Amino acid sequence: MEELKGRLLLGVDIGTNESKGVLIDETFRPVADFAVPHAMENPQPNYFEMDAEIWWSDFCKISRGLMEKAGVGPERIIGVGTSVMGCDCIAVDEHCRPLRKAILYGIDARSAPQIQALRAELGEAGLMELFGHIPRSDDISPKILWIRDNEPEVYARTYKFLTGSSYLTAKLTGQYTIDSYLAKGSFRPIYRQDGTYHETEGPRFCRADQIAEIRDVTDVAGGITAEAARECGLLEGTPVITGTGDSTAESIAGGLVTPGTLFVQFGSTLFYIYCLEGAMTACAADNFPGSAPFTIPGSFAACGGTNCAGTLTKWVRDVYYAPEVEAAKHGGPDAYSVMAQEAAQVPPGSNGLIVLPYFYGERSPINDPEAKGVLFGLTGSHTRREINRAALEAVAYSLGSHMRMFQNHGLTPENVIIAGGGTKNPVWMQIAADVIGMPVQVAENWQTASYGDACMAAIGCGLLQDFPALKAAMPLSRPVAPNMENHRLYQRYLDIYEELYSSTKDLMHRLP
Repeated sequence: MEELKGRLLLGVDIGTNESKGVLIDETFRPVADFAVPHAMENPQPNYFEMDAEIWWSDFCKISRGLMEKAGVGPERIIGVGTSVMGCDCIAVDEHCRPLRKAILYGIDARSAPQIQALRAELGEAGLMELFGHIPRSDDISPKILWIRDNEPEVYARTYKFLTGSSYLTAKLTGQYTIDSYLAKGSFRPIYRQDGTYHETEGPRFCRADQIAEIRDVTDVAGGITAEAARECGLLEGTPVITGTGDSTAESIAGGLVTPGTLFVQFGSTLFYIYCLEGAMTACAADNFPGSAPFTIPGSFAACGGTNCAGTLTKWVRDVYYAPEVEAAKHGGPDAYSVMAQEAAQVPPGSNGLIVLPYFYGERSPINDPEAKGVLFGLTGSHTRREINRAALEAVAYSLGSHMRMFQNHGLTPENVIIAGGGTKNPVWMQIAADVIGMPVQVAENWQTASYGDACMAAIGCGLLQDFPALKAAMPLSRPVAPNMENHRLYQRYLDIYEELYSSTKDLMHRLP
């Protein structure tokens, strides 16, 4: 391997199924990557959690693995950026040791009773005033209430209530900080929109001293401590930025730096960030989330997520493509590549089959943790190929429903960027473009959250001045144009998709 020259930046992202890291050079191209798999736990319906200490262990393995793979020493690394699944709730003691497993993002809906109690007490108008929207499973404040109500001993011992990126940055630097965007968006109403603690409503959830200090994502939170340096192999004092959630990091990686852009993350879940020029008010009627100040200075963002994307295609793989999974272990083609080939052989609309992707309840746009998955229109002529393609279309239909919601509020994005593991499937990207009827810009496979972390570290340590300078340094995305004939067909199917949920939701709620 040719010896690398110049300064390097390290980015590490902790995701749902694995942690990924990358080293980039001063040309903003990756020079080495490294990944460590892990698993989330699903101890009972609507409960999803993970041991946060795994995240720190993964970071250490990745930092050492990257340096070994690139053949470089820690003195070459001038900045570190991290991200973790957004909207996780982690209770730690005064030594930053987790007191229980991290309650994961919106896929975990255990706080539904706490949300219902808030609704009963405050009413819909009161909730809108307090949260800026009707509370959802990705709000952290109700998760804190769940700990208070169900694990009072943990609640009493908690030194800080953190989210994932705050935890990892604290492990590295000893400083408890949180990205302003995450704090103001996910911790409402504990933090006011000016970043201060809400003295009136905050105590309902936790004390002022139990939350992290708000900083901008690219601010240097501190240098790596001596203890952390011994564990992860980096130099003591290496600057670490505040960090953020994985979706924000991946949106930056894909080029979301200007208002009017819609970023869509096709990962284990689908998450969108719509960057806006000004603030917008939430609407309870259609679950439009409103907006909060975004990571990019002077901009705002509306955000939401679909609980199933990659998790749905993984379910299809495990249930219907088990022989291919086994064959891949013995040198056969990857099961996902076989699935992509078979999906391409099925016409748009999957020969009359529609899937509702609510296998783990749903966040946006229906905000229904009790929603269930549906395979609708099955006939004896359908095979696994139709189910496979219908699952891809289901996630794209969710994106199409979001697009309709945006248009109801006078919003039509100028650009649509797609990133995440789903971009490896070109059939899926074409389906997405066809459903929304707009060109999409598909990020390179390596433009993932960890790449975004490293890029933001470049701003934090002074290698770049700001986000516009970062945009100029990044590669162009691959365009995918829509087939408008397919779009017209998909609009009819999208009508059925939306009506199918409306017609079955009461029955869904009667199921255990």
